[in-house]
Amino acid sequence: MESYRKSWNKQQTEFRRILLSTDQHDKAIALFFSQHAMLHSAQIALSEPWSFEDAVFNDMAEWQIRRIPQNCDHSVAWLIWHLARIEDVAMNILVAGSPQILDGNNWLERMKISVRNTGNAMDEAGVAKLSARINIEALRSYRLAVGRRTREIVRQLQPEDLKQKVDPSRLQQVMDEGAVVEAAQGLIDYWGRRNIAGLLLMPATRHNFIHLNEALRIKHRRQ
Repeated sequence: MESYRKSWNKQQTEFRRILLSTDQHDKAIALFFSQHAMLHSAQIALSEPWSFEDAVFNDMAEWQIRRIPQNCDHSVAWLIWHLARIEDVAMNILVAGSPQILDGNNWLERMKISVRNTGNAMDEAGVAKLSARINIEALRSYRLAVGRRTREIVRQLQPEDLKQKVDPSRLQQVMDEGAVVEAAQGLIDYWGRRNIAGLLLMPATRHNFIHLNEALRIKHRRQ
C-alpha cells in the first residue's frame, strides 16, 4: 500500500510538471489516465496494478463504511459520495459543458438520497444522515460511471484546451443546478481561478487522493 501511494505521489509531481507542455501532451494525458485509474475501482481500467478505492473497501463491513468514528468529520461512505459529486460537477459542467452523470439513470433514486450538492459546508447532521441512508453498491456504481465519463472527456482534450480558464457561465450553471450551496461559495471562487489543467489536478486526481487517504485513516480507526 505505502509503496503504491509513494509511487502515485511521484507520478503526480511529473504530471504537474509536464501538464501544460505542448510537446509532451500525450505523455501528460497517459499519466493522467494512470493516476486517475488508481484512484477509482479497478473496474475502470484493467491495466493498473493497484486501486486505492478497492484497497479502502477491502475487508470493510457495511457498518464500518457508514460509521463516523469519534473525532472524525466523515464516514467512508460520505467521502466516496463527495469525491464522486465533485468530479461529476467539475469535469462535466466546467470542463465539458455537458450534463452531470447524476442527472441520468435515476442515480439519486438508486442511491436512496435526495442531496444534489457536493457536500461542501454540510453540517454534522447532514453527514450522518447521508452516511446512514446511502446505498453503498449504487454509490460505488455512480462513482465508477463518473470516472468513466471523465476519461471520455480527457481523451478529447487538446493541448490548447488545458490553458483555457473556466467559463464563468458554467460556474453559474453549477450554482443554478444546486450542485454547490451558497455557503460553499469559496469552492466556486476557487474553480473560477483555475484553468482546465488545474481541474485535472484538483479535483480529478489530487482531490481524490487526499480524501482516499482520509478514508483509509477512518477505516483503521478503532472508535
